[in-house]
Amino acid sequence: MKLGFVGTGAITEAIIRGALASELSIETIHISPRNAEVAGRLAQCSALVHVGTDNQAVVDAAEIVFLAIRPQIAREVIEALQFRPGQKVVSLIAAVEIDTLHEWIGVPLSITRAIPLPFVADRKGVTAVFPPEKEVAGFFDALGSSVEVASKQEFDLLGAASALMGTYFGILETTARWLEQKGMAYDQAKAYLAPLFVSLSEAASKPGSPTFEQLRLEYSTSGGLNEQVHEDFSRGGSEALTTALNKVLARIEGR
Repeated sequence: MKLGFVGTGAITEAIIRGALASELSIETIHISPRNAEVAGRLAQCSALVHVGTDNQAVVDAAEIVFLAIRPQIAREVIEALQFRPGQKVVSLIAAVEIDTLHEWIGVPLSITRAIPLPFVADRKGVTAVFPPEKEVAGFFDALGSSVEVASKQEFDLLGAASALMGTYFGILETTARWLEQKGMAYDQAKAYLAPLFVSLSEAASKPGSPTFEQLRLEYSTSGGLNEQVHEDFSRGGSEALTTALNKVLARIEGR
């Protein structure tokens, strides 16, 4: 593979670090010079990584081009570039449709959208891919796993679900600070909560595992403490979560 990354932020760094640690067959990785600190750091970690003189040099050198730029500047950056017919493009740009990208690029080529998460750096990330594309899905499988979806609606829904990461850590922070207020050291609370939630995720990730609702019932004794907390949370928390997901989906869909 000859990979190119237009945009050198946190996700680009995570993907490249995961790819370098994987069993993928990579010939070269070309990255934008825009973020000099990240670009320099990546170039130092492997001889396969080359910092391009500019974005066009990255596109020229790559067979697969990853667009990892902010939506606010995407059109300006992409329209200034010359792509080759038949080249593969993987867009990591939120809320920019494939038809719009085709219009900006102006030549016939393959465009796939993806939502990689920071965990791809450790090859533990799950990445949504749309539309299904064997090589792109295989790339992200090497960085954890991929979920290929056949419709934009499904892709947007996974994009909305991905916005739960901050809330997940927010719940843990609230719980840790509550424990701290009750007299426990914050570090001790964190040392307990983090592996607890890892174990819960592993239980849900096992092949053939039950639904989330079945797991909730399994882990909640009737009349017990887990059931009590769930019932209290459901009185307002579930509605607030659903409202938040609906609002972020509307934003993703441009409504």
